[in-house]
Amino acid sequence: ALDKNAETIFSNLNNDYLPNTTQTFNINSIVVSTTTQRGKDLEITLKFPLLTPRPRHVELQCVSWNYNQSKWTDEGCKWGGASKPDECICNHLTSFAILMSRYPIDIPYMTEITYAGLSASVVSLVISLLIELIVWRKVVKTNTLHLRHTAHVNISLCLLVADCCFLASSQPEIISEIWCRIAALLKHFCYLAMFFWMLSLSTMLLHQAVFLFHKVGKKTYLRFSLILGYVCPFLIVFITFLTNNGGAQDAYFSLKTCWLVYSGLLKGTIYTFILPVGIIVFINLFAMIVVIMKLLDHKITEKSHEKEIQAAKTVLRSVILLTPIFGLPWIFGFATFIMDLTAGAVTLAVNYAFVVLNLCPVSWHQSKWQKLHLSNPRVFVHDYVGI
Repeated sequence: ALDKNAETIFSNLNNDYLPNTTQTFNINSIVVSTTTQRGKDLEITLKFPLLTPRPRHVELQCVSWNYNQSKWTDEGCKWGGASKPDECICNHLTSFAILMSRYPIDIPYMTEITYAGLSASVVSLVISLLIELIVWRKVVKTNTLHLRHTAHVNISLCLLVADCCFLASSQPEIISEIWCRIAALLKHFCYLAMFFWMLSLSTMLLHQAVFLFHKVGKKTYLRFSLILGYVCPFLIVFITFLTNNGGAQDAYFSLKTCWLVYSGLLKGTIYTFILPVGIIVFINLFAMIVVIMKLLDHKITEKSHEKEIQAAKTVLRSVILLTPIFGLPWIFGFATFIMDLTAGAVTLAVNYAFVVLNLCPVSWHQSKWQKLHLSNPRVFVHDYVGI
């Protein structure tokens, strides 16, 4: 849409007249020349047919030709943004075009933060598993505590494998397509399994609260947890893999990220991860509310239940802590898919928040254990058991 008094000439001008590249940008539109009889307070809106579709996170620049300096300049022109990539708003007249960056926007220090955080997370998870192995016999005194620690071990294992795959695929350009596909597949499965094991925690707590802390046998819990924790995510990943051309590139996974594909709102394999996680977080919140209400109202009439109730409170604390810790970061993760880095500081802040929130929880727990307990094994076992 142009000023009604403006005359416009569209042309493809050769490189000798208006060079079509700069050091970091290539021209990505036809050249538009405008004239008008109006003088001051001029503002025109130009819409260009882009020669090449703009990839995500790639900046476009609205420019005009400076005849005195014989170069493109963005002075007096503003790009319409990711929502209007073909639009420019300018306050003067000359020859206009849209330039597209040769490279996507780079987030400062993101690689360093990711490597440092993931390395700390992997070390913390290994130490956590070793601690569980050392104190296992002393801490699983009740069925509820057996539930808690079995789930914690499996959550830690899943997160450890997923983090290792993330590190191994952090530079997709130097690994083969098959390894990128395997990394995406393992990350998809392990991250889902981690949340399903959290669901097993909250489900068992909900059962105990509703049915007056009716005891569940260890074998029954183990069968239920294995099906919920591993079979359910396996089926989701398996069906997603098969229905997307056998895990084909750009259908199941992206070769640029070695992760699931986002193709728009409710489009892409990423939703086979986001939707189950969202449902699990909702169920966990519901279970927490019910269990808290039951614990507050429950009158202890039998001393034999006291230890089980106390253990249930310990598990509840774990669910309350784990649900926001592992659920909240993925809200920011989903935002990184729908937001474009060209939007500015807000998008950068969301990306930093996603990385930091994903990397901090395990390291924070491990440092707490080391400071408070490892110096005194008796105190450690007492606090770790939670009773």
